[in-house]
Amino acid sequence: MSAAVLTATEQKLAQRRTLLVLASATILGGLGVGASLSVGALLLAEVSGSDAISGLASAMFNAGAAVAGIPLAKLAAKRGRRVALVGGSFVAMVGAFVAIFGTVIGQWFVLALGIALLGVASTVQLLSRFAATDLAAPSNRARDLSLVVWSITVGAVVGPNLLAPGAAMGELLGLTPLAGVFVFPIIAQALAVCVNWFGLRPDPLLAARAIAAERGDESASAARQGTAQPDLKVGERTDTGTIVQPRASMRRAQVLTIFSIAMAQAIMVALMAMTPLHLMHHEGTPEIVGFTLSLHIAGMYALSPLFGYLAGRIGSLPTISIGWAVLVVAVVLAALSGSSHTLVQVALTLVGIGWGFVTVAGAALLTAITPSAERPIWQGRSDTFMSAAGAVAGVLSGIIFALGDFTYLAIASGGLLALGAIASLQISATKRRAIQRAETH
Repeated sequence: MSAAVLTATEQKLAQRRTLLVLASATILGGLGVGASLSVGALLLAEVSGSDAISGLASAMFNAGAAVAGIPLAKLAAKRGRRVALVGGSFVAMVGAFVAIFGTVIGQWFVLALGIALLGVASTVQLLSRFAATDLAAPSNRARDLSLVVWSITVGAVVGPNLLAPGAAMGELLGLTPLAGVFVFPIIAQALAVCVNWFGLRPDPLLAARAIAAERGDESASAARQGTAQPDLKVGERTDTGTIVQPRASMRRAQVLTIFSIAMAQAIMVALMAMTPLHLMHHEGTPEIVGFTLSLHIAGMYALSPLFGYLAGRIGSLPTISIGWAVLVVAVVLAALSGSSHTLVQVALTLVGIGWGFVTVAGAALLTAITPSAERPIWQGRSDTFMSAAGAVAGVLSGIIFALGDFTYLAIASGGLLALGAIASLQISATKRRAIQRAETH
């Protein structure tokens, strides 16, 4: 599929329009994600009668996102971002219907399937942040990416507080009160479909490819040199501060970056998944649960522009390091929280902030070190591995919590943190070796 070549002025205008459309659709998508995550664990526990089963809510949500990651990336590579985003939102909307049906017939595995399909909404959000970089100037990629991530804040923060309105909706429709929350994702995803379908014209990825083709065969040149920017030599620094590396080093850096992002996701999901049950076991209320998750999600997204600014200003790797430091504090507080709602809320907020540092800077780094022709596929791989890590963490968090408590879960999360931090250090070592090799030739 071809697209008209944009002039420099048209590209800037198209990028602004793209950011506005992506932000609007992502706000709507955030309503669905926030609402389903806040109620999924509680509703699964209610329908199944088992706290251990409740951990499947986050697991299935992230599993659905993981399964959709690469197919949607391939669809984007073939048909453009618009078709992929719209298709993903439609699947998520169907998932909300299935989740409601599962509660009506009282079958927890049908409810879990619905939650998994609804998890594709998370993949759409992840894909949207990468779509924001297609037409962006290299120096603005981290900033534009972070602006779309920030737009998740509105819907995501409101979502967990839809428990009470959802209960009223459930009673009105004759559903289990908590199941009423899933009505909101149906409406939100339908609106997101309309916004992306009519708004993403021109398609940012197809337009960016047309521009690249007009400027020359960038992908072939990049393959020959093993670089993300064919006009630079190995060892030189790009305008985003990334060191151009030999192809083998680039592949290693890509894999390590994806792994680092996945570990941050696993930590976040593990602790967030069991927070509702932990609070309820210590005299919590649905309102306290909703408020705590809102703080957590605000930490994840509200400061995204800061994360993007720092990634562009001081570099992606230093920004990722800041994220790991914040997560260390968060894990320690979670381990010490006990029955204190306040400590849990502070810990979960810091988990969100640390996650934001790592994932925003990590996504910007992955985009910068990957040749443009390969970006959709590597971005899809990152989203898939990120979501898969969250799915596994969701399952294991329920088991660990059932066998121990929130403290044990925090300690296990500390182990994941160590693995992620080591991977980030390895990226720096890979970069140094690439520079040293370049200097000796």
